[in-house]
Amino acid sequence: MRRRTNLSLHVSRHLSVAAALLGFLLAPGPAHADGDDTPFTNLIALVSQRLALAEPVARYKWARHEPITDEPRENALLNQVEAKATSAQIDPDFARQFFRDQIDASKDVQNALFANWRAQKSGPEGNPPDLAKDTRPKLDQLTQSLVSALARIEPVRYADDCPLRLADSVARWKHLTRYDSSMNAPLMRALSHVCAGGGVGAVG
Repeated sequence: MRRRTNLSLHVSRHLSVAAALLGFLLAPGPAHADGDDTPFTNLIALVSQRLALAEPVARYKWARHEPITDEPRENALLNQVEAKATSAQIDPDFARQFFRDQIDASKDVQNALFANWRAQKSGPEGNPPDLAKDTRPKLDQLTQSLVSALARIEPVRYADDCPLRLADSVARWKHLTRYDSSMNAPLMRALSHVCAGGGVGAVG
């Protein structure tokens, strides 16, 4: 029996950890520029959960010899989130860029998994997931949750200290979940346009 790659195991573990913590962390209140960084933590939890779903998507595409990039589906998602953002009074350009980052970060994880499977000359263990019945509904649910999370981020994303507060929230999240370093780059890419002043930890 083939063993799953370390990256696959890390991705799957982060999915279960993020899902377990998400209900505890999510709070309905809006963000405030008063040091309450719960909205950042909520967003990071959702982003981490979405990144973890890159693994079953990659397994599905590998089994069916499909390319990682699917431009029609990506464009459809971006158009959808623009409409959702407008309805939620969120800057649609911000929402589109944020979800562009989510797509690119997910593809980074998928490409890394494909590279590992090619190097080992063996694919992932077990049958691929049912993307239509299992994975895509989860992605759709996360899309709606992420749009709601962006609404709570809007009041603080222009603050001068937004990048540093986001970086502190990322550090706490990693400590809480024992986040593996193999996921650092995709996570940073996924969060790179949350703050208007720059990426995570950047000074505007």
